[in-house]
Amino acid sequence: MTLERHTPPRPFRWRHVLLHVGLIIGSLIMLLPFFWMLSTSLKQPSELFTYPPTWIPENFAWKNYEDALSAMPFDRFYFNSLFVAASVMIIQVFTSSLAAFAFARLRFKGRDTIFMIYLAALMIPFPVLLIPNFIIVINLDWYNTYWALIVPPAFSAFSTFLLRQHFLTLPMDLDEAARMDGASSLRIWWNIIMPMSKTAIAAVSIFIFLNTWNDFLWPLVVTNSEEMRTVPVGLNSFQGQYNVRWNLLMAAAVVAMMPVLIVYAFAQKWFIRGIAISGMGGR
Repeated sequence: MTLERHTPPRPFRWRHVLLHVGLIIGSLIMLLPFFWMLSTSLKQPSELFTYPPTWIPENFAWKNYEDALSAMPFDRFYFNSLFVAASVMIIQVFTSSLAAFAFARLRFKGRDTIFMIYLAALMIPFPVLLIPNFIIVINLDWYNTYWALIVPPAFSAFSTFLLRQHFLTLPMDLDEAARMDGASSLRIWWNIIMPMSKTAIAAVSIFIFLNTWNDFLWPLVVTNSEEMRTVPVGLNSFQGQYNVRWNLLMAAAVVAMMPVLIVYAFAQKWFIRGIAISGMGGR
């Protein structure tokens, strides 16, 4: 006869209630702009500036989405953004994982010093690097090409730092055993370290994809034709053409935001687990 083990109920604490109420209120405040964007995208022009403002339109103007998508070549914008984001993600994961492997698993003179210098790049704001990168793009004759959109963002000290923090948590005995069997450093990186780091790599990949998809300043600087614009730059030109027709602009913004929501919805588990094990979870 087995005795059932009963766990005592947790005591009721007001601070937990207040904490959850505060979190709910904060979440609603953060979601208000998105609700307003969705509401504006379904309004008639006469309802945009009514006072007091209305959250639910009287007549849902679904035609706003059709007008917004037909006003600009959003299929081209989407292709450019997806192609650039996927390319940057693949190249950056490849280069960052190699650099992280060297900084975390290899022993060489001055390794930590070089890594600190490498991390110093994180302290340089992007506007400072904008003009030198632009001059390099011009000299390489990459202006208004995919090379300009993909190659400069394909190397990141931030991604290297995250992957290095995870690689440090893996036991060094694996490397030593593999080297005794004759494995090279590249083989250890590819056959041992990378398969054991799928969660961290997934988290870093999500970071890269979302940052590249939402990037506005660099694509705006290095492109000047409608065929090479990404979604954020396309939205900016759309705003100028229609003299800020907010209902169409918000409809286009909702469409532009859908891939980001889809990626986060399907990769949320990997995203959270990757942050926890890569050193950003507050441990």
